[in-house]
Amino acid sequence: MGEMGAMGALGGSHPHQRGSLGGEGGQKPLPLPILGPLGSALSTRYGARPVVMAGGFLAGMGFLLGAFATRLSHLYLSVGLLAGLGWALVFTPSLGAVSRYFPTRRAMATGLAMAGASVVGLALGPLIPLLLDAYGWRGSLLLLAALSFNLMVAGALLRPLDVPTESPRPPPARGQGGLRGLLHHGPFLRYALAFVLVDAGYYVPHVHGPARAQEVGCDEQRAGLVMAVTAVADGIGRVVAGLLAAHPTASLLRHLFAWSVLTGLALLLFPLGTSFGGLTAVGLGYGFCAGAIVPLQFTGVAEVVGAGRLLHAIGLMQMFESVGSLLGAPFAGWLRDLTGDFKVSFLAAGAFLLAGSLLILTLPSFFRTSRSDGSGTEGVPDPVPKGLELPSAPLSPPN
Repeated sequence: MGEMGAMGALGGSHPHQRGSLGGEGGQKPLPLPILGPLGSALSTRYGARPVVMAGGFLAGMGFLLGAFATRLSHLYLSVGLLAGLGWALVFTPSLGAVSRYFPTRRAMATGLAMAGASVVGLALGPLIPLLLDAYGWRGSLLLLAALSFNLMVAGALLRPLDVPTESPRPPPARGQGGLRGLLHHGPFLRYALAFVLVDAGYYVPHVHGPARAQEVGCDEQRAGLVMAVTAVADGIGRVVAGLLAAHPTASLLRHLFAWSVLTGLALLLFPLGTSFGGLTAVGLGYGFCAGAIVPLQFTGVAEVVGAGRLLHAIGLMQMFESVGSLLGAPFAGWLRDLTGDFKVSFLAAGAFLLAGSLLILTLPSFFRTSRSDGSGTEGVPDPVPKGLELPSAPLSPPN
């Protein structure tokens, strides 16, 4: 999944349009969050393994066909639509599978999984320019296709787990399960709205960070170094947050609230970074805190809706989040055009993070002292109400 973070490095390499494969206004894969419900629905119906393998195949085919593009529209259909669809089918089912494998250490497992995406994205960032120089944009897309096809192998390793024998439970009320039930679930809707606001500010440094660095006098090399430091801190933050959340000293949502507030405060400090050193220090703090949000965000869904509707909830929340992630960076750019610099843009981004943090306080689970799903065992799915189970493979009939 780290390949998504490397797409910007291909900007300007296509002969028909500068930035056609990345960068602001350029061609990028179809935003992953919009297709989250599709990945969760297919995984619920067919299991995570075949859906992830199909997603890896589509992602690889998208890059493969893009390498033979002769028009910009071909790239939109191949790299933009087909590869984006493939990644959506990989991300949500994989995340749901990790959550089901490790019910009592869900935050730590998710943090390690998400850190892997950060590491790959960081590695591909400087590698893509070298591939462009050596093989051109067509050869680079072929290599990315080969890398994406390996997602099929990774998907094949997702072992289906049967649900342990459960005592009989009454079936859920009509309309209370699945996506429809979540649309009437107040705490879940507030949680999703919180991350619409969080995402509106979260991606501003990733999109406008290099421009801000150049605005304070950094050259391209130093601007890239600032972003590299931020990316490294982001990966470390994902692992550290998962490890801290694994200890029951406080509820997971309290951890999430604290990291969201710290990320918002770090964004408010960006205007104070008026030199390379100052901006690097702020980027280091922001990257660490922002990375800490990622694993807790998805793990927190189980605290809000329970493990039984986890997969549906993750997919639906990703779709809601796409509103904030797609509008936040353009809004920050508009503020920059209006004011002449990025100071107000980063202040607004920090305000979005803090507003989203306040919504987390309204969740009933925030004041719960014990974990709602901490009774499972590692490697075995935690029991969930009958009728809401999301099996990764059809269940065997009882003997």
